[in-house]
Amino acid sequence: MKKILLYTFILVAISCKLVAQTTNNTTIPTKPKLIIGLVVDQMRWDYLYRYESKYTANGFKKLLAQGYSCENTQIPYVPTYTAPGHTCIYTGTVPAINGIIANNWYNKNIEKSIYCTDDARYTSVGDSSVAGKMSPVNMLTTSICDELKLATNFKSKTIGIAIKDRGAILPAGHSADGAYWYSGTSGRWITSSYYRKELPSWVKASNDSLAKNGKMNDTWKTIFELEKYHESTEDNVVWESPYKNEDKPVFVHNIKTLLDASPDILKALPYGNKMTLDFAKNAIRGEELGKDNITDFLTVSLSSTDYIGHQFGTNSVEIEDTYLQLDREIASFINYLDLTVGIGNYLLFLSADHGAAHNATFLQTNKIPAGNLMLDSMNRKVSDFVLREFKDSTLLFGIANQQIYLNHTAIKNDKEKLDNIKYKLSNFIKSIPGVMDVVDLSNINNASIIAELKTLIQNGYNAQRSGDLYIILNPAWMEDFTKGTTHGTSFKYDTHIPLVWYGWNVKPGKDYNTIYMTDIAPTIASMIQIQEPNGCIGKPILGLLKK
Repeated sequence: MKKILLYTFILVAISCKLVAQTTNNTTIPTKPKLIIGLVVDQMRWDYLYRYESKYTANGFKKLLAQGYSCENTQIPYVPTYTAPGHTCIYTGTVPAINGIIANNWYNKNIEKSIYCTDDARYTSVGDSSVAGKMSPVNMLTTSICDELKLATNFKSKTIGIAIKDRGAILPAGHSADGAYWYSGTSGRWITSSYYRKELPSWVKASNDSLAKNGKMNDTWKTIFELEKYHESTEDNVVWESPYKNEDKPVFVHNIKTLLDASPDILKALPYGNKMTLDFAKNAIRGEELGKDNITDFLTVSLSSTDYIGHQFGTNSVEIEDTYLQLDREIASFINYLDLTVGIGNYLLFLSADHGAAHNATFLQTNKIPAGNLMLDSMNRKVSDFVLREFKDSTLLFGIANQQIYLNHTAIKNDKEKLDNIKYKLSNFIKSIPGVMDVVDLSNINNASIIAELKTLIQNGYNAQRSGDLYIILNPAWMEDFTKGTTHGTSFKYDTHIPLVWYGWNVKPGKDYNTIYMTDIAPTIASMIQIQEPNGCIGKPILGLLKK
């Protein structure tokens, strides 16, 4: 009897071990076969829950139910823009170190504004436009994708995909096998000669399919009846901007007419997200990602949410319906991963590069303090002040990224003169409505602002690329956008982002501790036991790592 019980116990133990090791008859690997980063451009954290009643069971809801959600994930720097956000996620560090301080910045050495991924040494591959003159050259550190390459002696494959070039290039790192983005000029997926001389066959096939637009509807109609969009304002409001050739920002939107007016408009339609995820599926199949025991990495940025948000704002039916459609596309993508890479074989995280503010007119209509700072008007005021006060218009380069750039050559490196200009200019700018304070970026430690805000500004400041003075706006004030919305501030509507982990070695749960965007890359590094990126300042998320 004792022997029978002993054999029974052994058989049960072996059975339990086999169950723990297998899912759908697939052995769970010691490391994931594929890591997928999904970054939803301009996704506020509250979008996870705001439209929850209309989400399907297998999209956002599935990620939240079966994944690990970091509910208080914050961006640790300002300004909060697309390029810095994507770079921070994958490098585990801030603009002060990785050098990507904005989408564009003023290069003081050549006295010219530059774009974050511009690189004239390379050419477009896939069309004849200038959209491929790009590389990650301006990023000063490695990304987690670079570190995966180094850890596997460059046997891993890493691919970056996004409609926006910066959303594809910066996450994939310096040593990527490929980065692909959408050229509105040709309506094709393209790359740069930095990566390769010719498009792979699977990209060419994707472009052939895309040219037919076989899967795109003629009109953008809401999934549900308009009256069911209780989470949004009325469809026709003054703070939304219509598409080109439309009289009003209302449904139904005629896609064919919009494309005839501007082929580039595809970026600002929900179809852009579907197109991106379909292309990501093609990449998995075409590059055979996740097919062996060496971990591969696919970075995917969904850019259309940002374009639509900028145009219609955070409270529009358009943005709500965009997320409802995206929910269904994410469900389709997860299902594709389950079928091709295998349940338990891949690690996926979903996050955002930044959030977005409520439109100022919308807030004012509801008696909430808000405002717009018009940059053209402010530029004129500041320029007029400099000329009037110092009799020299060459002292000022201009305003960019909420920063004043001064011409140090014109000032002739006279520190006393420079300090005097900063002092007088700061006091003048503080008198402009909507400005909370002005900070001398070379002397942040002595700024009379709260410590939290001081840290955000320090983390965003790069001595070679940033300006001289940083302008802090009041809460709910934004630059230029009288219609739609924008982002870039230090306030929670811009800095609080979603972060949900799903798949390989992830147990369901919610984490309410403060976690930073910089913690994503070192968490991945810890999970797969490789070195974190070389400029990394983040820390692994312990709640996720606990077994």
